[in-house]
Amino acid sequence: MSQPDAIIIGTGVIGAAIAFEMAKAGWKTLSLDRNSQVGHGSTAGSCAIIRMHYSTFDGTAFAWEGYHYWRDWADYLGLPEDANLAQFRETGCLVMKTDANGWLEKHMKNSADLDCPFEEWSSDKVGERLPIYSQDSFAPARRMDDPEFGHPNGRKMQGGVFWPQAGYVTDPALSAQNLMDAAKLHGAEVRTGAEVVEILSSDGRVSGVKLVSGEEIHAKVVVNVAGPGSAIVNKMAGVLDDMTIETRPLRQEVVHVPAPEGFDFENDGTIVSDSDIACYCRPEHGNHILIGSEDPECDPHQWCEDDVHYNHDFTDQWTTQAMRYAQRVPSLGIPSKTRGVVDLYDASTDWIPIYDKSSLPGFYMACGTSGNQYKNAPIAGKMMTALIAYCEGGADHDAQPLQYELPYIGRSIDVGFYSRKRPINEESSFSVLG
Repeated sequence: MSQPDAIIIGTGVIGAAIAFEMAKAGWKTLSLDRNSQVGHGSTAGSCAIIRMHYSTFDGTAFAWEGYHYWRDWADYLGLPEDANLAQFRETGCLVMKTDANGWLEKHMKNSADLDCPFEEWSSDKVGERLPIYSQDSFAPARRMDDPEFGHPNGRKMQGGVFWPQAGYVTDPALSAQNLMDAAKLHGAEVRTGAEVVEILSSDGRVSGVKLVSGEEIHAKVVVNVAGPGSAIVNKMAGVLDDMTIETRPLRQEVVHVPAPEGFDFENDGTIVSDSDIACYCRPEHGNHILIGSEDPECDPHQWCEDDVHYNHDFTDQWTTQAMRYAQRVPSLGIPSKTRGVVDLYDASTDWIPIYDKSSLPGFYMACGTSGNQYKNAPIAGKMMTALIAYCEGGADHDAQPLQYELPYIGRSIDVGFYSRKRPINEESSFSVLG
């Protein structure tokens, strides 16, 4: 191949979206991934939840914008009609009101300010929609060896807020492949099984990458979208020194259990975020339920040295999450065979991503996605493309951050919100909720 304009490291859902958007904007892109297939890093392990609620206004605006691309997935991609596309299932998302989330006052205000629809549900309405749910409160979340585990605290749940347009994507790896196929229609190239071992620079700016094979590929722009491997790539580029926000791989387990007998959770259930028991769940194919953790304080974080050497087996965390959810759903049968996913988040210091330039001109970062940015991949692709054009055109994004208009909702956001040099955002949940 001839020399690309830009090398994109990573073909997860965000890397593939950046390739698609840059290729559409006229960049000659080459995407590299050490995995043998597109979308087979941490994207494949994602719960692929598309939700709008965030504790920050910017987070809400970005996610509400992001929803529209999944809703219009086929139109957005422009692939041939017979293409096998990932499906977006619009189930809605119920968030239980708790002390921990400030009874969702901030979330409702953000949504109202953005004309993003939501409904307040009483506990009766929750019981009507989810008759398998107990309305007892169990907070704070506990470990299974705590003598108080599983005992209600005497209070009742106070209902929740329902965002009807939320949902999930049935096959996250396929969604990344869809984006890469769409990118290829615009001239993008991709190489899998290509591991980057060095970031090259000359004359004070990035000049390309070196692969494990020794091959050098030159380009004036390199974009790090390496997911849980992003910190290693940033270190290779020597750009860590001016970053106040760091990223590192965090091990997570997702539990996969059958729905209680007699309730069709796949069709009648919904996504639920429940900080009272520190779990979120979503319907899964075959009338199953996926259960993830909302990272309560009592659970030790399992940080990893790198994104390769970590325990791929389930631990007692699996049982803890299943048992926590069984507090809410007393009829839940917990199977003896553990099923689900063990994977990594690319967690940032404040669980908000870095979409930014770096101290090395030409080297850009879309990382620290903390398990909650899958939903934002298409708009992150658009925004990163605009940011790269802005910086390559000579603007100083650190001094005058790009103001980017979100095309669907017509709101302008300050891309400096995602800066590598930002102060730690105290409005964050400091969990997968972002």
